[in-house]
Amino acid sequence: MRILVLGSGAREHAIVLALRSEEAGHELLAAPGNAGIARDAALVEVDMLDPSAVAAFAIDHAVDLVVVGPEAPLIAGVADELRERGIPVFGPGRAAAQMEGSKAFAKRIMAAAGVPTGRATHARTVDEVAAALDEFGAPYVVKADGLAAGKGVIVTEDRAAAIEHAETYLPGGPVLIEEFLSGPEVSLFFLSDGDTVRALSPAQDFKRALDGDAGPNTGGMGAYSPLPWLAERFGGEAEFVAHVTETVALPVIRRLDEEGTPFIGLLYAGLILTDAGVRVIEFNARFGDPETQVVLPRLVTPLSRLLLAAATGTLEDEPQPVFSDDVAVTVVLASEGYPEKPVTGRPLTGLDEAEAVDGVHIAHAATAEADGGLVATGGRVLNVVATAPDFRTARERAYEALSHIGLEGGHHRTDIAARVAE
Repeated sequence: MRILVLGSGAREHAIVLALRSEEAGHELLAAPGNAGIARDAALVEVDMLDPSAVAAFAIDHAVDLVVVGPEAPLIAGVADELRERGIPVFGPGRAAAQMEGSKAFAKRIMAAAGVPTGRATHARTVDEVAAALDEFGAPYVVKADGLAAGKGVIVTEDRAAAIEHAETYLPGGPVLIEEFLSGPEVSLFFLSDGDTVRALSPAQDFKRALDGDAGPNTGGMGAYSPLPWLAERFGGEAEFVAHVTETVALPVIRRLDEEGTPFIGLLYAGLILTDAGVRVIEFNARFGDPETQVVLPRLVTPLSRLLLAAATGTLEDEPQPVFSDDVAVTVVLASEGYPEKPVTGRPLTGLDEAEAVDGVHIAHAATAEADGGLVATGGRVLNVVATAPDFRTARERAYEALSHIGLEGGHHRTDIAARVAE
């Protein structure tokens, strides 16, 4: 099967690696990709934000399946154009992708579907922001309504900081003020063909830049899967997944279908386990980053089969995905200054030594070839991913591998999955 993966981050590299691991003879293409993806797929020149260009390329090169990694092409309508041209694509159309592209749209769908979530108010002016903050009280939660690359959210006790964050995004439209929900967070991915859903294994990520969940919000500094502590409240992972499927995923998918905007692709539910039960924090319309990097290495069922079934409306014929008993931990290596002002262009060393560690591979996020070596081209540079029979071993492998990698000014958290390993 000839598969085109759109995107350039570690999430897309994880997808490519999962497809490559099937050893099914797939011809893998990627646009625009990065230096790591180039080692596992052929990089092609096509603007992933141009629906017509992507569709023309897919037709000219007889692509069997297009997998849209990031959110921007979805909002641009790439999946719509591909479907109109009869090309199987894994990713929702522009209208359904508003589940991520518009917090207001997602809240309306959740309300109509009866999905449990926190109270929220849309504010269009600083005065409205201030009034909403006072209504809900501290800790204050302020979210950009549109796309913000995973960094549009602030949770703070500082009212002035909350207002300042809102002022950053108000020129582009309203912001969302939400009540603060307390409890552990869980990321759960659902494959959907518009009618049927199939859940993947839960994961938990770490959004703050520094150890102990301190520092600014980021796109994610690490993650692990599965979540053994779910057994304490739900009896096990299977019971938790079944509960969220019935109370969150299926109601949303059915509501979108009723409105004529079927969701075909990956519905990412960001959940929080409160004392009152599971609540939805937000939805994304694509695989999460860095959670994908720990979920897919554990997937035993061929990923290509699941993606194609979702894209072609035959997901009901597929059994629930099967996962390995092994655990996975990923730690992100970031450039100096990330997330505020990352310093780029610095060389990377020691990657071969890192990948020589048992059970370790690297998912590239922002790397490029330069002067015979690799350089960092963005804030989150790469993910060290380690699998093992237990979390303690996986953590040891991940951090041993990181010790071999050189990046001037680079930084990473040292506490990823520490509690679950204990």
